Amino acid sequence: MTVEKDKLIVGLAQIAPVWLERSKTLTKILAQIDKAAEVDCQLVAFGEALLPGYPFWIERTNGAKFNSPVQKEIHAQYMNQAVQIEAGHLGMVCAAAKRHQMAVVLGIIERPVDRGGHSLYASLVYIDANGIIQSVHRKLMPTYEERLTWSPGDGHGLRVHKLGAFTVGGLNCWENWMPLPRAALYGLGEDLHVAIWPGGAHNTYDITRFIAKESRSYVLSVSGLMRKSDFPANTPHLAAIIKDGDDMIADGGSCIAGPDGKWIVEPIAGEEKLVVAELDHQRVREERQNFDPPGHYSRPDVTQLILNRKRQKTVIIEE
Repeated sequence: MTVEKDKLIVGLAQIAPVWLERSKTLTKILAQIDKAAEVDCQLVAFGEALLPGYPFWIERTNGAKFNSPVQKEIHAQYMNQAVQIEAGHLGMVCAAAKRHQMAVVLGIIERPVDRGGHSLYASLVYIDANGIIQSVHRKLMPTYEERLTWSPGDGHGLRVHKLGAFTVGGLNCWENWMPLPRAALYGLGEDLHVAIWPGGAHNTYDITRFIAKESRSYVLSVSGLMRKSDFPANTPHLAAIIKDGDDMIADGGSCIAGPDGKWIVEPIAGEEKLVVAELDHQRVREERQNFDPPGHYSRPDVTQLILNRKRQKTVIIEE
């Protein structure tokens, strides 16, 4: 398919993980990348913490109980299955992106060596169409019970990337409610915002259109999905995790809003699905005519934002 210069075909892969099983979840991710390639996607995005899964156990197993053997065991399993980029755990995803000449946005649980290798971060990874990891954004502030298992990140990954006529950036889940990180991305030229979520139409319904209208950009909200059947039978303390509540724990809600704030794809809930749409950059330029937040409708002489993109470390070695 020949795509015009201003056009971009995007795919939103709303899938469930094989929970806390990195290898099997990677297999599902790779299958979605291949599927997106079949319909000529130039960008495919996945939900927050998809690899190897969101920490659903915390609110279901008294996650705040201090020194709990149950919490220690599940957390250790989470750590075992987390992604260590330095170990090559995303190698197959990078290879698939290169093979299909497709950019990939992927939500992972990262276990980075540069913070000692024993703490976890909810990270948004951008892989370009050459299969190169261009940025890893660690979620600035884990939300509520997430703080019992995830660590706060830094501004190093607050970056944007050129993709055809578009400039792509993204944030994790409730980071999208944070005005200043949003403003930082706007100021860097973002006009295609990727908001990744663990799953929940209650999250994506309002904020997707709000960010689109505020920024006069396209906004993709990409959600995961989670059903009781998506927990493997060997999950530690599985009975306690799934004993209460509905079968649908996270119902998706992936959607797309245009730069006028109107729906292109309304939230899709309750099913695994690859959502595909063609975006036209001309619409961004049209909507920026009357409002451009980092440009003609800004007053940097009155208000400015400082972005610290230094990767935070506890040890700085000088030799």
